[in-house]
Amino acid sequence: MESVERLDRRLQEAVAAIRPACRERISQAKAHWNAIAKPLHGLGVLEDVLARMAGAAPLRRTYKKAVVSFCADNGVVAQGVTQTGSGVTAIVAGNMMTGKASVCCMSAVTGAEVLPVDAGMLAEVPGMRSIKVARGTKDFSQEPAMTRQECLTVLLAGLDLAAELADEGYTLLAAGEMGIGNTTSSSAVAAALLGRPAAEMAGKGAGLTNEGLERKIAVIDRAITLHRPDPANPVDVLSKVGGFDIAAMTGFYLGCALRRVPAVMDGFISTVAGLCAVRICPAAADALTASHLSAEPGAGYVMDALGLTPLLRLGMALGEGTGAVSAMPLLDMALRVYFDMPSFDGIGIDAYQPL
Repeated sequence: MESVERLDRRLQEAVAAIRPACRERISQAKAHWNAIAKPLHGLGVLEDVLARMAGAAPLRRTYKKAVVSFCADNGVVAQGVTQTGSGVTAIVAGNMMTGKASVCCMSAVTGAEVLPVDAGMLAEVPGMRSIKVARGTKDFSQEPAMTRQECLTVLLAGLDLAAELADEGYTLLAAGEMGIGNTTSSSAVAAALLGRPAAEMAGKGAGLTNEGLERKIAVIDRAITLHRPDPANPVDVLSKVGGFDIAAMTGFYLGCALRRVPAVMDGFISTVAGLCAVRICPAAADALTASHLSAEPGAGYVMDALGLTPLLRLGMALGEGTGAVSAMPLLDMALRVYFDMPSFDGIGIDAYQPL
């Protein structure tokens, strides 16, 4: 691995190169929406999302889509904070490789390609792309989840992957995750960044009992007290109480912002990574779209901190990128209206005016 100093410098250079959205294109997109022969803001949040996407790059009739699902294991599973063991991570990752995971089935409908990535699993899945620097994080209830060097290495690998996909012609990207225990790590990161108690962030994940949830909350609170992650330093928070999947997605979103490719976030874990990215570089927020509001208790707090409105509220708690691909058909329909609907002038009636 590269030295921490070199990795820090690479991140700083990437952040310095990220530019805010083009406000002129956003204004043009909003004006175009208002000129279309329909009620003003008739498509609601969809109009706002497409205007934001226009700020990242000129809108297209069709997009080449991919969802990257970062898979990683979490050492904190040793504390009994999950219903199942870490072995499930590799099983689901293997299903992604054969097209049998939920995100694969749903992506087939949307035309998005699925790219599973080993960001730090305990096991190896044959043929799977890997950016792994360690087999799972440490148990953060006992010691930091990872070193700063490990965290930065995986984060920058996520950034590089976004740039690589942009070079391959992908114009709409999404990130998802798979990893037993990652609702615990994401809740810990959210609690640290937002300065809120774990009880407001943590939920039952994939089916914990009430007793299990209480144990999960206590583990997070103890870890934050033990490690004192610095909320002003997202990399410090990630390295102490985060997960490799969250670190990789953080870098991925920064890479999307750097290459001006719109990025669709998935659920709670993905939006926590989005919050890390925005705390590292506020301009990265301009590249992000919120697909849905997760069922996890902390999801609303994170969404509020990002200042975004989710397209869907379905009570989803699956991960993998399923929420992100669920939103893609809505974007396709909105784009069809945007490009193909006639204007008020085109049909010979007066345009609607705000009253």
